[in-house]
Amino acid sequence: MMTETDFANRLSSFMSEYLPHDRNVSKHTLASYKVAFIDFIIFMEKQKSVNVNRVMLKHITRENILDYLHWIETEKGISLATRNYRLAAVKSFCRFLMYKDVDCMAQWQNIMSIPKAKTEKKALEYLTPEGIKLILEQPDQSTSMGRRHLALLALMYDTAARVQEMADLIVGSLRIQSEPYTIKIVGKGNKARIVPLSKEQVSLIKQYMSENQKLLVSHTSPLFQNSRGEKLTREGIAFSR
Repeated sequence: MMTETDFANRLSSFMSEYLPHDRNVSKHTLASYKVAFIDFIIFMEKQKSVNVNRVMLKHITRENILDYLHWIETEKGISLATRNYRLAAVKSFCRFLMYKDVDCMAQWQNIMSIPKAKTEKKALEYLTPEGIKLILEQPDQSTSMGRRHLALLALMYDTAARVQEMADLIVGSLRIQSEPYTIKIVGKGNKARIVPLSKEQVSLIKQYMSENQKLLVSHTSPLFQNSRGEKLTREGIAFSR
């Protein structure tokens, strides 16, 4: 009869309790961390000949983690930035273990001291006013979908919001009944910020909302929806652009 290993027990608690409840991380961070540990398990099986059901906390060593990072770089061809994010997932797990398995504190500290790989900082490229104007002229304003695209693109530009932040907007995020006009945007780590809106932007949003009253039925309705009345995905917004 197969029994649960200490690694499986701790990882389950880390992913299902610590990260979403104690750390309040986003679902995207959870998904990314999940991939990191799936790859680690595959690495242990392929490179260290440790069956998935036999991986234990004793295998979480500095040497194995360094080998794992090298493996995902060379075998999976990931970027240094992704490599660093996978390392961040492992370090977060070790930080969690510091309070759960204190007898192995030195083991966790050795992993915590693994440095990030140095990455080149890319110079930021900015759109010119003419470029922004050209983008905002692309949606076909003679159609309902085109007007939705325009409201979305203009709001993204006006607020400097990330794609996922736009997807997560709900009707209740808006405060456009009277001035000052604002929108509440929830970003990484569920941190919220209040962003002012221009009159021109509010005019586009109000026009869009007026056309879609049957969809935007409550404060919790997604602000931007697809043809099925569901909130737009990241891919859906990318396609809109």
